[in-house]
Amino acid sequence: MRPTVAVVGAGIGGLTAAIALHRRGVEVVVHEQASALTPLGAGIAVGANASRLLRRMGLLDTWSEAAVRPQRIQFHRWHSGRVFCSHEMGDTYEEMFGAPFYTVHRADAHRLLMDTYVREGGALELGHRCVAVAEDEHGVEVIFADGSATRAEVVVGADGVHSVVREALAGPDRPVFSGTSGYRGLAPVERLPRLPELGFDPTRPALWLFPGPGRHLISYPVSGGRLVNVLAVIPDEEWTVESWSARGEAAEALAAFAGWNEVVAALLGGMESVSRWALYDREPVRRWSSARMTLLGDAAHPMLPHQGQGANQAIEDAVVLADCLAGCLSDRPAGVRQDEVAAALRRYESVRRPRTRQLQMASRRNRECFQAPDGAPAEERDARLVHLPRDLAWIHGHDAQRELADHAD
Repeated sequence: MRPTVAVVGAGIGGLTAAIALHRRGVEVVVHEQASALTPLGAGIAVGANASRLLRRMGLLDTWSEAAVRPQRIQFHRWHSGRVFCSHEMGDTYEEMFGAPFYTVHRADAHRLLMDTYVREGGALELGHRCVAVAEDEHGVEVIFADGSATRAEVVVGADGVHSVVREALAGPDRPVFSGTSGYRGLAPVERLPRLPELGFDPTRPALWLFPGPGRHLISYPVSGGRLVNVLAVIPDEEWTVESWSARGEAAEALAAFAGWNEVVAALLGGMESVSRWALYDREPVRRWSSARMTLLGDAAHPMLPHQGQGANQAIEDAVVLADCLAGCLSDRPAGVRQDEVAAALRRYESVRRPRTRQLQMASRRNRECFQAPDGAPAEERDARLVHLPRDLAWIHGHDAQRELADHAD
């Protein structure tokens, strides 16, 4: 029997969708291009808009050892390191937005989702790189690089920024280069011995942000506090490698932040390995779905990292998509009606596209906030940061499932 749903890509969004569908009795197979799942990536922030969904799925409990719950967010002067704006997080954040905020190593989050999916009997095919999809009235054929193929009633493209499924749905597109690149890495806490004396207490974890003229740095603990994630963004028209795993050098990052404060130098110098990542996104696509195919996460709406919402939006997509599809796919051994699937995919897209488009644009604008020049632009930014919790409520206070329930088809 062919699977009801083929999920192309075993990332955070693809696995979350697969777990949600599998639990509702939908036959799912996840196809992943990697032949082995290895720990990759660095830190991600999981806001209340995603953690409330993970908690409803019973997935958040397993994160307690791997994730960190920051107690505050601090903005520091680029030249002195002095705190100029701070907001409490921890319980205060959870009371405000209804769910916790975590920072976690992407590899830990991925492993926990994968363990859950496999433990619950989910089907996974490794070494299956999708190179083409072909839809007809009876289903979708998924063709792989090794010449093999499979058919499914529905295909979900969770295959990232270079999505084959997106190109089949929306045609070829060109990445939009931001003119910046990011140095990203992880620093073991033992390589940061001076942080406490510089005012960074590891027993009270925080998000540390250093906005500055033309560049900025963001840092926070992950992996139970054993590692500190660092992202340093600089103007860079020459580095155009669209990959967050391309190698970089800590010395280059240090040179790019010459003249900044001691904490920035310590964080950059403490990274064990560094990736250099040209920052691209893409223009919002006009459609995500056909009668039997759809997209989620970066395949649908790749965005710059300046709102910290990439993984969060993939989780929102996944849960909403599963809710939309479950009604027409669960307990249907005789097959599904194409019009019912198409209606479910239209509903999913109509709910998700406006929000993700808004976040794509907000992520572009936020770089200007982080990299405002000294003087009046920085003073205007500082005044806005006082109201940060209020200004971010539309992101972190959002309940994707409630929005779906309120949405009329």
